[in-house]
Amino acid sequence: MATASLPSHVVLFDGVCNLCQRSVQIILANDTQGLFHFASLQSTLGLQVLQQHGLAAEHLKTFVLVENGQVYTRSTAALRVAAQLKGAWRWLRVLMLVPRPIRDAVYNLVARNRYRWFGKKEACWLPRPEWRHRFIDQAG
Repeated sequence: MATASLPSHVVLFDGVCNLCQRSVQIILANDTQGLFHFASLQSTLGLQVLQQHGLAAEHLKTFVLVENGQVYTRSTAALRVAAQLKGAWRWLRVLMLVPRPIRDAVYNLVARNRYRWFGKKEACWLPRPEWRHRFIDQAG
């Protein structure tokens, strides 16, 4: 799939990270509109999107949201997603009031330790059959 034909809301995530996989599951369970689609950062599409937007390989360690052609990373990406979910998740958007350098410092601390704290899979996680249509590329 060419990056020009992306759905309006695409989440790129670390496909082998347990925390990242759990985050995707939470999004899927709380995205009642079916707004978000997903690709792993390790996938062909994920790498193409990073390259297209001038994001270096270091962004393989972050959560990326491509929303209507605009790219958001780290805490901003996560909070923009949370703001569009059902239930209490949307209240997390109040954290956007915290200055981004502070939010991203906390985000980076978790990101640096995510494998140690939450574990890592040997291969990318595969979604349940009812969610597969929301995944737009398989690992490359």
